[in-house]
Amino acid sequence: MKEFCEKWGKRIATKEMLLIVVITLAATVVGMWAAQFPGLKILGALIIALLIGMVVQFPIRAWYTKDDPQRQAGVKDAAGLIANKFLRLGIILLGFKLNLQLLFTTGAKCLPLAVVIVAVTVLITYGICRWMGVDPLMAILVACGTGICGAAAVMGVSGSIKVSPKREEEKENDEVTAIAIVAIMGTIFALLEIAVLPLFGLTQAQEGFVAGGSLHEIAHAVAAGDGLNNEQLAAQQGVVDAATMANIMKLSRVLMLVFVAIIVAIWWDKRHSEVPSDGGKRKVAFPWFMLGFIATAAIGTLMLKAWPATTGFVNALGNDVAKIFLGMAMAALGINVNFKALKKGVKPFVASLIASVILVALCIGLALLFFPAK
Repeated sequence: MKEFCEKWGKRIATKEMLLIVVITLAATVVGMWAAQFPGLKILGALIIALLIGMVVQFPIRAWYTKDDPQRQAGVKDAAGLIANKFLRLGIILLGFKLNLQLLFTTGAKCLPLAVVIVAVTVLITYGICRWMGVDPLMAILVACGTGICGAAAVMGVSGSIKVSPKREEEKENDEVTAIAIVAIMGTIFALLEIAVLPLFGLTQAQEGFVAGGSLHEIAHAVAAGDGLNNEQLAAQQGVVDAATMANIMKLSRVLMLVFVAIIVAIWWDKRHSEVPSDGGKRKVAFPWFMLGFIATAAIGTLMLKAWPATTGFVNALGNDVAKIFLGMAMAALGINVNFKALKKGVKPFVASLIASVILVALCIGLALLFFPAK
């Protein structure tokens, strides 16, 4: 225990850690503030924090690390630690946002459809990526980000993938590239859906289903749901409004992250994990933090049912507090990103684009089939 405390104490109690904590927290606060504005709301606080982190790395190099190898290593280690641990903590807290009672009642029909949507999209995106020559690591990250819930899915699934120490930097760069791809893709399709979906003559429930079922980030689905929402029209149609349906469908897909992360952990270990040179047994990088995600979802749901007065507290944990830790993790990722590695993103971007078009078409078909107009 003493050795453990001393080891982590040396990593945490450093000037570089204090510097990165202050910078990533500031980036998150700015991101949350900027995301309130219409033009930036569709990007979301997490993507804004990531972009700030990517920009801030230049003054850090120019004014702090310069040619000092010790400081460079300290900044890299501090940013890596925050990106890794805060991401897991943020995802666990995100569970408070998942009202299981709502999903299993109002959204009961959405859950099995979410399984279909996520499975088809992940497999199609991964298949297109591999057909285009994209390496398996980048392919699965982009596939899960496209099929499930954007940045959170990329990082959640990445936590299920164990690579050798020499590939850790490559993995971090792939994470940032994949996040950038799904962020751009989600923004494009959110704007397109707000403009085009009303032309299809869909009901409010159908429009909300398509938005929640096809868009990448939670922020994208929420923004599109709000843009499409018309409560008066929904009442006339006798259906759930677009904003509510978009949220339910999106959260149904978020729940799939738990199962996908576990499946990817097992699949990666069998197909792509590197066997130790000494012939020892490999350990599957089981995403234990996903169990925390389920636990907080259950706790939050019970609290809302038993003590309605705790609604504000539960929502704050699932939204604001979770967003702070996730934002700091995103900013830390941006600080460590290698811009030269981003050029690997062209082929997976095209693959995600093709898969996103297929995803929208699939969701429109499912919406017409399972949520017919009354």
